[in-house]
Amino acid sequence: MSLQTMLWLTRAEAMRGNLQRLAILFGAASLSWLIALAPSAAAGGRTSGTNQLERSWKQLDQELLWLDQWLPAEAPAPPPAALDSSSTPPVRLEAPPPLAIPTAPQLRDGRSQGFSLEQAILIALAQGPLLEARRLEVAAELAAVQAQLGAYWPRIAAVGGLGYDQNGTRYGVPRGNDGLGFGPNFSPNGLRAADGSTTAGPFFVPSGGTARLSQGVRSVAGGLELELALLDFARTPGIQAARARLRRARQSYANALRQRQLEVSEAYYGLQRADQLVRIREADLRNDLVILNDVLALKQAGLVPRLDLLRRRAIEADGEELLIQAQADQAIARRRLALLLNLPPNLTPTASDPIVLQPRWPLDLEASLLAAYAGNPELEAVLAMREALAHEKDAKAAELLPRLSLFAAAGATGSQTQQWNASGDCCGATVIPILNSNGSDWSVALTVRWLLFDGGRTAAEVRALARREEAEAQRFAASRNDIRLRLEQAFFSHGASLARLASARRGVAASLEAFRDVRLRYQSGLSSEVTLSLTQDRLIASLVGRLEATVAVNITYAQLLRELLPMPGESGLPAVTLTLPMEDKARWDSAR
Repeated sequence: MSLQTMLWLTRAEAMRGNLQRLAILFGAASLSWLIALAPSAAAGGRTSGTNQLERSWKQLDQELLWLDQWLPAEAPAPPPAALDSSSTPPVRLEAPPPLAIPTAPQLRDGRSQGFSLEQAILIALAQGPLLEARRLEVAAELAAVQAQLGAYWPRIAAVGGLGYDQNGTRYGVPRGNDGLGFGPNFSPNGLRAADGSTTAGPFFVPSGGTARLSQGVRSVAGGLELELALLDFARTPGIQAARARLRRARQSYANALRQRQLEVSEAYYGLQRADQLVRIREADLRNDLVILNDVLALKQAGLVPRLDLLRRRAIEADGEELLIQAQADQAIARRRLALLLNLPPNLTPTASDPIVLQPRWPLDLEASLLAAYAGNPELEAVLAMREALAHEKDAKAAELLPRLSLFAAAGATGSQTQQWNASGDCCGATVIPILNSNGSDWSVALTVRWLLFDGGRTAAEVRALARREEAEAQRFAASRNDIRLRLEQAFFSHGASLARLASARRGVAASLEAFRDVRLRYQSGLSSEVTLSLTQDRLIASLVGRLEATVAVNITYAQLLRELLPMPGESGLPAVTLTLPMEDKARWDSAR
């Protein structure tokens, strides 16, 4: 006879004794059938119920051992080294086009792919849409600086044009030109013919004469113009303002990189927590089913009341509800990570890394704050914006000063004039049917522009920029306080999470031993099913608490690291850092 069978029989005998005592208290007539049933169940259940219970409790032992091995041991695993895109083979994934909408087949035909935390951060930094927008903003500000630098160079423009003009003219002469005294060419009888008669001069216009003429002109012109600002007091402040805005864009991009690495780390740790909760809830539900089968077998043998069976069924239903919610939270965590990675719509990420406990934060609070303030891109972006506003204010004020410019132009023109449909009784001597003409010209000038009065518009714009500059100073103070609050909150939460983890590990060990003890007592009939259920709930709560504390340690470590991550000077990608580099810790300690 096996040990499990002996325990089962011992439990049956103990229960039979309890029933006998109840019969004495409440009357043998009402409980005699239970007393008679207990020995028969002990004898007849050896072939079926006992074997089932032995298999159930063996499975329960395996489940407990399986649950106890999921989370890290007391000593944390060695932290991974910092990785970058050159040391880690990138996962080739094609990001969806920015203006595309997922189609029904893409949403329906989904697949899963596992990613490590390093791979997830690299993908998010490489193809995240918000980071790509930041990179484009940096490129735009760089182009704006290049545009401002062009103010030191002359502006040279080529000008040209083609034209055609047509008009019709009617002339009327109220008084002729014979009285002007210009000689015989303007006299009505200024020319003498061969027969001795006189005729009008070629330019004579009689009084009351009329004439009609149609004219068309084709023209072409071309040239070069040069303009150079010799003295412009607004030029240098404008360039300095553009450079400050470029620094602000770069620092904002660096701060966005820090924030995105933190968001991906939090989402990944959250997915690991959701995966573990699903495993715990599945194991809890399987344990509930094991105990439910045990209670059902005992109920069929008449060894437990109907109340125990109903209670176990209610507990099993609650465990199923918790499992369904854990599975929903897992799906949400996967989708949140997929959005941060900007994955194709048919791809769902899964966490391939096991939960690895991060080490204790190596810096104290003072060193962490000083390191967070030193070169923080969030603060540097505010300072760069304040500097840009100061230079824009100087540039706007310089518009009230004189501006000296050099202007030069040279060109050539050509035209052809056609005249036709000439009629009337005068003015025909000046009509030329086709006339070609061309010419050239050039000019050089110095221009001075000095704004003397604009109704106070420029002065008001200068005051507005000064107020915005003061507002940036207040924004710097607010950002400085936010950084301190975030870092102190993460620092204290990190220490508390480590302490919680130590307590949670002790609680798991105690709860596990308590559950095993109460299981043996329950098998031997010395403990009730209620005590077994409460002990199992305590064990599951301890496992969940240890999971929450472990994930909280990693998340708070990532939050602390977010304020101290080294960032690239240009719009490139940084190294993926999951722990604080020791050389940086030594540098900050020496700086103190």
